[in-house]
Amino acid sequence: METTFDVNHLFPETITVLDQNLIAGGKSLGRSDPQPQIAAVIDELGRASAKAQYLTAPITSASKLQTNKHHLYLLKDGESNGGRGLAVGFLKVGYKKLFLLDQQGAHVETEPLCVLDFFVKENLQRHGYGLELFSFMLQHKKVEPVMMAYDRPSPKFLSFLEKHYCLKNSVPQVNNFVVFDGFFAKKSAAQLRKVPPKKPDGEIKPYSLTEREAVREEQRALPWPLCRHAAPPLSPPLSVSSPCSPSRGRQRPDPALAPAPAPGANRGPNPHPPLINSLNCRAKRTSVTRSALSLSLSLLSNCPV
Repeated sequence: METTFDVNHLFPETITVLDQNLIAGGKSLGRSDPQPQIAAVIDELGRASAKAQYLTAPITSASKLQTNKHHLYLLKDGESNGGRGLAVGFLKVGYKKLFLLDQQGAHVETEPLCVLDFFVKENLQRHGYGLELFSFMLQHKKVEPVMMAYDRPSPKFLSFLEKHYCLKNSVPQVNNFVVFDGFFAKKSAAQLRKVPPKKPDGEIKPYSLTEREAVREEQRALPWPLCRHAAPPLSPPLSVSSPCSPSRGRQRPDPALAPAPAPGANRGPNPHPPLINSLNCRAKRTSVTRSALSLSLSLLSNCPV
């Protein structure tokens, strides 16, 4: 881009690598603080890139570069602009943690090197500047194009990748990033991590039989105050017709087979409480026992020796 200051002094090399410090060289530049001029060049290139991509706001600026760990490769033409140099274009890359879909549709967590913005001045395109800039970045980062992810590549950029690097078969993604065949095949297991699929929300089911048996075994192993045994089954209630029956295991009689009550019998509730009925039953049994003993003694006394 044409500027009023000397680009060749700001960027000594044909391709300059800039990071968050916005330092292109040393004190040999002849300027005490070159960062404002460097920031102006980056901002101007960022606005031109956003306009070419029909974006509402630039995605590349000096302030954004200072707040992120990205690298910006700036290409100049040192002979243009009356010998003061001309900024031709730039390429911004950085590492991003992404959740991508492989060929089988499984989610994969990875952190590849991504192309975040790529721009060459429109009247200088198809002159080899883009290929020179992209090849320099690959050598500097020591990475293959198939191992990278591309953020919202334009149709021109996709044609560029297909023409120079034979990248044409992309793996569909749900985000704005594009990866190509071979990205997942060449990644090592340490770089790729499968993300377990989220379980669908379903109804809450009770414990299985195995889990309940395990809980019971744990309860049996606890000491006495903490263990909780299952309560014994309740005994069947006593028959209404025989409240004094001592046997609790006797089967409850069928109401259909029970004898009909006497005509004058009281059909209402028992007027005596259960405790009084129990005491009356004990008294009757005691009197019957005493009568039997007396009868036995009298019979013995009457028998001849």
